[in-house]
Amino acid sequence: MKVIHTIADLKNYLLKERQNKKSVGFVPTMGALHAGHLSLVHACTKENDICVVSIFVNPTQFNDPRDLETYPRTLNKDLALLEPAGCDYVFVPRVEEMYPEPDTRVFDFGTIAEVMEGAHRPGHFNGVAQIVSKLFTFVEPDDAYFGEKDFQQIAIIRAMVRQLQMNVRIHACPILREPDGLAMSSRNVRLSDEQRQKAPLIARTLKESINFVPGKKVQEVIDFVVTTLNEEPVMRVEYFEIVDGYSLESVRDWSESDYIVGCITVYCGEVRLIDNMTYKR
Repeated sequence: MKVIHTIADLKNYLLKERQNKKSVGFVPTMGALHAGHLSLVHACTKENDICVVSIFVNPTQFNDPRDLETYPRTLNKDLALLEPAGCDYVFVPRVEEMYPEPDTRVFDFGTIAEVMEGAHRPGHFNGVAQIVSKLFTFVEPDDAYFGEKDFQQIAIIRAMVRQLQMNVRIHACPILREPDGLAMSSRNVRLSDEQRQKAPLIARTLKESINFVPGKKVQEVIDFVVTTLNEEPVMRVEYFEIVDGYSLESVRDWSESDYIVGCITVYCGEVRLIDNMTYKR
């Protein structure tokens, strides 16, 4: 496994691989890796000759400076996990390498960028599009792998690929969960012991709410989830929306779409956790 810090070196190594007719798969990450990330690496290595992983905490996608400051950084641990997982190249650039000058590009993704995360984190998805488009340009992957926990982000990246006419296949990989159901996240390490004990309530409540479909109305399911979680003192629901899985527009009736997903963000203490559950597909 080769650790690379500059764009020039990355391009040179991958050019040689392509000259040898090797296919290139890519897993972009912000580090603080866990089993969920490694499942993406395993999918990548299974389907491609070469696996590239990037580790870069991208400043332009953080609308809250405190969130950027507290985001966990565990590079040595990350590298120790990646090598046995079969990763070939790890791209670990500095901020100055990725942004030698400010990136002033503004993307327009329409409604899918304005709801849920887009409404609560202004500028977040523009920053995601900035960094992922840069990485795709440098790596030129045949395939790229993302976790379904970031459900809305995947829709944004697919839209970006279409807009920029990039020749890369986007793969959405299933959410990996802890044994108690909590969706794996780099932010989980910031939970206190008490918060970590309480956090699985998010997944349990979402799973329980599936039993209400289609007997109860969409709004009744929303009310159940929000009320259940807000009754736990350490939790505060930022939003819970039940949406069309393609357009991300809110649905009011189960008959409106053949693909319906509930997307949630919950503050557990000061730690912001996201999750989602498919109700219909």
